[in-house]
Amino acid sequence: MRLDKYLKVSRLIKRRTVANEACDHERVSVNGRPAKASYDVKVGDKITIAFGQRTVCVEVLAVAEAVRKDDASAMYREI
Repeated sequence: MRLDKYLKVSRLIKRRTVANEACDHERVSVNGRPAKASYDVKVGDKITIAFGQRTVCVEVLAVAEAVRKDDASAMYREI
């Protein structure tokens, strides 16, 4: 699954276009390297997102095309 779609489906970022822009401006890194929106997310990847002053680090636990809002937080684990 593409990185921008994963960020949207997992509800880490609200909209896919916003996730795409964050990747373009190098605010999202995977396994310590800046990642493009087209990066293929795999289980075990560590994603770091910079939200202004706040930084969120998560580990990918599951990759699914469609997830209910209640189950979205089960797709990742905060580090």
